Amino acid sequence: MPLQNRVTPTGDIVAVAARGLFMGNRGILHDAAKRLGRSRWKHKVWIICRTSFRGRHRAVMAPRRYTELFFLDEAVAIAAGHRPCFECRRQDYYAWQAAWRAGNGGASLPPAAEMDARLHDERLEPGTRRQRQWQAAPGDLPDGAFILWDGRPCLIARGRLWPWSHRGYGASTALPHTESVTVLTPPASIGALRGGYSPVLHQSVRL
Repeated sequence: MPLQNRVTPTGDIVAVAARGLFMGNRGILHDAAKRLGRSRWKHKVWIICRTSFRGRHRAVMAPRRYTELFFLDEAVAIAAGHRPCFECRRQDYYAWQAAWRAGNGGASLPPAAEMDARLHDERLEPGTRRQRQWQAAPGDLPDGAFILWDGRPCLIARGRLWPWSHRGYGASTALPHTESVTVLTPPASIGALRGGYSPVLHQSVRL
């Protein structure tokens, strides 16, 4: 029976067997029986981690340890409101920090606490556990962004639209010709993507 620890682009945490390229952390969300309670986060520091780092080994959902969350790829994690970890992905964190400044403005590199606070405001509807979604023209969105199209999450990559699933992306199609679409990726993260951050994508994204 799979554990409930796989994150979708809409920020939901579901139980599927597939794991993905990256791991994440929002605090301790599970009980001694490895079941999630009502909480979907315990702090505002939502990070994207490597699944292997310095030979460390963890028992998934161990008692009193943070809940390991898994993402198909980095674009999914970013859509769900996470950002690169400073410890295990330091160079990616620095690249994210520089791209955040380039895409969102600012006289200096933003500290982690500032980015985390803004992301927390942007990724959730106030007073709820629901993802905050917004509207934008598809042609204005950078590669790495996630939108909803025909009722399903889709990735924008290489100027095309890629339908997401837990195991990879389906065949791509042209970007929709419409004035606006529903965007899943938080606005500040869209800024970081515009500023030059290039997320690691699943190998199913190919020409």
